[in-house]
Amino acid sequence: MTRHILRRIIQSLPTLFGITLLSYLIMSLAPGGPIALMTFGDDKATEASRQLLAERLGLSDPWHIQYITWLAGNDWMWWKDAAWDRVNVDTGEPIPRPISYGIIRGDFGESFKYRRPAIDMIAERLPATLELGIASLTVSLLLGIPIGIFAAISRGGSFDNFTRVMAVVGNAIPNFWFGLMLLLIVGVMLDDQKIPILNIELQTDWARGGRCDTRTSSRTGCSAIPIHERLQYLILPTIVLSYGGVAGYSRFMRTSMLDTINSDYIRTARAKGLRNRTIWFNHAARNSLIPIATFLGPALVGVLGGAAITESIFTWPGLGRLVVESVNTRDYPVVMASVLISAVLTIIAYIISDILYALFDPRIRF
Repeated sequence: MTRHILRRIIQSLPTLFGITLLSYLIMSLAPGGPIALMTFGDDKATEASRQLLAERLGLSDPWHIQYITWLAGNDWMWWKDAAWDRVNVDTGEPIPRPISYGIIRGDFGESFKYRRPAIDMIAERLPATLELGIASLTVSLLLGIPIGIFAAISRGGSFDNFTRVMAVVGNAIPNFWFGLMLLLIVGVMLDDQKIPILNIELQTDWARGGRCDTRTSSRTGCSAIPIHERLQYLILPTIVLSYGGVAGYSRFMRTSMLDTINSDYIRTARAKGLRNRTIWFNHAARNSLIPIATFLGPALVGVLGGAAITESIFTWPGLGRLVVESVNTRDYPVVMASVLISAVLTIIAYIISDILYALFDPRIRF
């Protein structure tokens, strides 16, 4: 197992290099740029000042030089430092060329918009993404796998037909539409409405988005509030993210379970007089989880990736929303840091899938 993991890691290095090269090339060919956005509306911005800003940010070089600088830094480019004699067009003071230490050294550069390290901005959004991702993945697994098992056991019954229809609906409904409908129904239509029987007035301010009540957490931030005091803010985004997961896991689990319960060893177990519960859960369910491992590995690491659409709809301060904002503002350091982190996590995800194969089925050897 250890040798296989090391082999996979070594094989993933060229893939990771190709991802960085291709993503940086696509980014450099994208229309527009950060200079136009950073100087938009500035009447004092001249062509000379824009060119100077582009050189300070390293955007005036050819794309392959920019890529090498982003990958390995530019402090080793002695000819660049020797030729750097730029001055501020307004004050006449010399402007030193900033040094980018490169992603190989763990430095992803500074955000063009906020002038902060990109890795720090990602680290700030990570707790919110983990919170939402773990909640949605937990709900998807706890509901999807049992539903798939019982649907296979009652094949052709009312429960099986109902879950199959709901799975198709769950795969067909877009997340953005489902999220907007929940916001409209729960956050607007049901707000301040009374329950007829209990005569209780519903307060659904939490259903209008956000991670917590910003009126009470403006100073301390949402992370300082215990999670059990703001669980209501997780309800709607978790429903949106987990609905598709429940539909997918239940479909795959049902198919795998049907293949397993028709196997010879299951018929042998029944002939020996074992109880149905023992056959279904101790023998069939474990072997049926092997195909789920293919999706469980990326899902475990995908928790860190965020959900851009859902986080944007519910104003959830996670990584997905940060990436959307960075793409709109051409904040290249944050975008490239997110792309690289996602690529590394994807490679790790498939290694985790290989490990899960062996855990679910000890007969598998690499």
